Amino acid sequence: MNLRQITTKDQLELKKVYFDSIQSLDEKTYSHGQKRAWSSQAWNNPNFDKSITEGKGWVLIEKGIIIAFATRYPKNRISLFYCKTKFQRKGCGTKLLHKIEEQAKKEGLSYLSTEASLISYKLFIKHKWKIIRKETVNINNYFFERYRMFKIINNKQLK
Repeated sequence: MNLRQITTKDQLELKKVYFDSIQSLDEKTYSHGQKRAWSSQAWNNPNFDKSITEGKGWVLIEKGIIIAFATRYPKNRISLFYCKTKFQRKGCGTKLLHKIEEQAKKEGLSYLSTEASLISYKLFIKHKWKIIRKETVNINNYFFERYRMFKIINNKQLK
């Protein structure tokens, strides 16, 4: 697996990874309707494109194919964090999270935040992120529970 920075040319492939990742989720956690509403955000939500074009992010590539990606937008927030189904639970998320944290620390940021799904929050907790609160959001008339989270990445910057 190779890491490289996201470019605007990656947009369509990133949308495919996003869609695949969401559609593969267990319907015990997210209903068919919820998955449809959520995955439509790649095409219906302008913040998705902004996160790619104005944010900073990384892709993981296997045999020339993008298999996972993560972005920061704005600079202190992990806004997108997705992996293709057949590559999940193989260390892709950890590799991306470490790279995002490392890059943010080099830029002098003191903390990162995110809104993590019922699936991804466990990965963030494993890497010492803290839950601020659980919240409910409405996407296309479907309600989703998620976790607002943060991690201090540079204590010196907080003083």
